[in-house]
Amino acid sequence: MKRPEILSPVGDFEKLKSAVYFGADAVYLAGKAFGMRAASGNFSDEELKEAVRYCHARGVKLYVTVNIMPRDGEYPKLREFLCYLEEIGVDAAIMSDIGVVALSRECAPELEIHISTQASTVSTAACKAWAALGAKRIVLARELSLEAVKRIRQELPEDIEIECFVHGSMCIAYSGRCLLSQYYVGRDANRGACAQPCRWIYGAKELHIAEEKREDEILRMYEDGGETFVMSSKDMCMIEHIPELVEAGISSFKLEGRVRSAYYTAVVTNTYKMALDSYMADPENYKYDPMWGRELNSVSHREYGCGFFFNDPREDANIVSEPGYLREKAYLATAVEGCEAGGVATFVQRNKLVDGQSVELLTRMHVGIPFTADGLTNEKDEPIPSAPHPGMLFKLRCPVKVSAGDILRGGE
Repeated sequence: MKRPEILSPVGDFEKLKSAVYFGADAVYLAGKAFGMRAASGNFSDEELKEAVRYCHARGVKLYVTVNIMPRDGEYPKLREFLCYLEEIGVDAAIMSDIGVVALSRECAPELEIHISTQASTVSTAACKAWAALGAKRIVLARELSLEAVKRIRQELPEDIEIECFVHGSMCIAYSGRCLLSQYYVGRDANRGACAQPCRWIYGAKELHIAEEKREDEILRMYEDGGETFVMSSKDMCMIEHIPELVEAGISSFKLEGRVRSAYYTAVVTNTYKMALDSYMADPENYKYDPMWGRELNSVSHREYGCGFFFNDPREDANIVSEPGYLREKAYLATAVEGCEAGGVATFVQRNKLVDGQSVELLTRMHVGIPFTADGLTNEKDEPIPSAPHPGMLFKLRCPVKVSAGDILRGGE
């Protein structure tokens, strides 16, 4: 049984380091153009080159998203960008447009091609067609059931890889092909500029809507004392279903969230890494650890569900029942100098920490370890009541081993 890769989202260099440190086998990110997440920091050409060096030095693969639907006038710059990606040695480019695929084959023949979920690939025939055009991997549409994924995998040659999203935001439109943002604010979701109007609050006093030939199918637009969410999808969370995902033959477990925090990247990567490694080490005796679910509840997220892996979208639209995000624990600091258990570690502050506060240490391949932050000092070893300033260095005696890169977060 082949071990799938953990593929983590990266929006800037801080998130890249977080993903790599906490166990990503591969990361995906975008340049300053041609990617579907214009809201994330993304990478300049020089930063892309440095990111490739950073990842490859640590045995991690790097994929670049080139998955917008470009217009004619963008193709000269796109040609230059694809050639540059091949030149700096990225491991693959993720594409959704057939014209981009054709151009890549022509100008950057050594650049591996992955087909984005934006291409809405839902069949064996479509996978084979993309493969015939040069694709090595297909990111399947999120609307497929796990049984459908399994059937597609069984019908494909072994050298065609299958990638599936297993965690993060879902889109109300089919595989992200949405027109709402363009309609409301003139920002094209299919070119990376989605304003997420599906997450906005809609309401109208005492109004119910029904299609004229389906008068019994009421869409309620108002709830007393609250808001109505008719489009905002739940976040996907498949942490309880690692065995089914592996046995379906998925080559890559994709985690969504390039616009989210470095803390989110760390927690989600670390949690799926722990679960997958546990299963691969002993499939017959594998048991789901509820603490993994607790970890994923510590990050900013909407209500969790299993996407459409087990439910037909025609029967369950996967819509949230509660507004907005469930907020994450406070990201307090990152260790810059570690220590052995009982020693003193040095941290750089991200959010205010008070002496005597309950905290948790997030370290690789381990759920959060709780303790009390007693005895804060500054760089000169002078006692301080708190670490109030972003970016300041402080020291803390820790009852557990700390490594540079570990995260200090708020406790219960």
